[in-house]
Amino acid sequence: MIDLTIHEKQLKKTIKRCKERNIILPTFAQMKNPELIPEHIREELGSIGLWDIHPRNLFRITWKNEPVARGGDFHGANFIELPSEITGVKARIIALVGKWFPTGAHKVGATYGCIAPRLITGQFDPTSQKAVWPSTGNYCRGGAFNSALLACESIAILPEEMSKERFEWLSKVAGEVIATPGCESNVKEIFDKCWELRKTRGDDIMIFNQFDEFGNYLWHYDVTGNAILEIMNNVMSEGDNFAGIVLSSGSAGTLGSGVFLKEKFPTLKMVAAEALQCPTLLYNGFGGHRIEGIGDKHIPWIHNVRETDMVIDVDDEATIRMLRLFNEEVGHEYLSKQGVNENIIRQLDLLGVSSIGNLIGAIKFAKYYELTEKDIVTTIFTDSMELYGSRIRELREQRGKYSHDNAVQDYEMMNNVTIDNMLELDYYAKKRIHNLKYYTWIEQQAKDLDELNAQWYDHREYWASIHRMAPKIDALINAFNDRVLK
Repeated sequence: MIDLTIHEKQLKKTIKRCKERNIILPTFAQMKNPELIPEHIREELGSIGLWDIHPRNLFRITWKNEPVARGGDFHGANFIELPSEITGVKARIIALVGKWFPTGAHKVGATYGCIAPRLITGQFDPTSQKAVWPSTGNYCRGGAFNSALLACESIAILPEEMSKERFEWLSKVAGEVIATPGCESNVKEIFDKCWELRKTRGDDIMIFNQFDEFGNYLWHYDVTGNAILEIMNNVMSEGDNFAGIVLSSGSAGTLGSGVFLKEKFPTLKMVAAEALQCPTLLYNGFGGHRIEGIGDKHIPWIHNVRETDMVIDVDDEATIRMLRLFNEEVGHEYLSKQGVNENIIRQLDLLGVSSIGNLIGAIKFAKYYELTEKDIVTTIFTDSMELYGSRIRELREQRGKYSHDNAVQDYEMMNNVTIDNMLELDYYAKKRIHNLKYYTWIEQQAKDLDELNAQWYDHREYWASIHRMAPKIDALINAFNDRVLK
């Protein structure tokens, strides 16, 4: 759970550090509704770049940043609706856009949800401890960025096969970067490295593991969930049906937003997507894949399995082919000839690899339930092509120059996505998935068996107790800021 026990002696030191570094913390309420941010902070942001290492950029941890690289203000949540010429389905597919967060990915929000409670309670010492961010990609980038803004040292851990751009950026921001063996599927190797650091560095570090940190889940439940709710309230007409939300499981943080939305739309289906090449949820399977940023081979501790209605597996080859179609000039020319609006084509670089995986999952969901123009499916475009330029160059080297024939074949594939490798979850299918947590979290990571059972058998109160924590955290943040500004 999220521990809000106050450690006053350390808290005083942390407040002193923030006073010296002019660090003020945003609340969950301000991240949901940036109009609550004080005017003088908004004025300061007018001269600050979106990715600048500046403490005021903590207030840009929101889905509602103006989509500019420097000096932007705030507006409604950033989203894009993809037309049927792209998706091949009648249903409306709407996606939140993560590019306009600092670092170009929403993981700065998840990491803030993890570290802020430890700061405002005095559980984490930014003057002497290093924040450790184990990750399959963007989470460690978000953690390193927030650590820099909060004037503390960081250690980023990620698989060695992640994109070159990630490592290059981290080398300039994180104090230390550790590459673990394998690809995004190799999560246990990341966990093993964390145990090694616990033994060798002891109290000098604090580990913020996205797969078991409920601050990750809570941030998405409260902030991402409300962003999608606002969009739905604006785009839905009378008679429309909000049919489903499709999200890659990864750390299961974003699935928290689906839990929030199911409370508002009782017929909504929450769908967990994963790579077919590592079918953990679908077949209790294993393997490696190329959908960067989603970790597998285990069920995250923070995955609310009881609220998950379907599993969809996505072939990573489809994501790679769509990556080229969406980002090669020949692909753009062909899409234009198929009637895709030029404005949409210009925005296709908003989709990184896992974003394309989410899109394919949403298409499969719409086809499975034979959805119509009155149905809406949502997903999240986690990051953009800013982090994958090297992947396009590698594909050109491996497969040759992208041709008109390639575009024809890839567009046809996209419009003929099939409904294979999907599973509607009944009670026992959900329990099968939940039970997989035992092997990772009880046997390997020393979690409590009673808590595992509470997640399942007392699930309503267990998860509701987490959902109620955002206002409590906000009250502590406000008290913290008051002492910093004294």
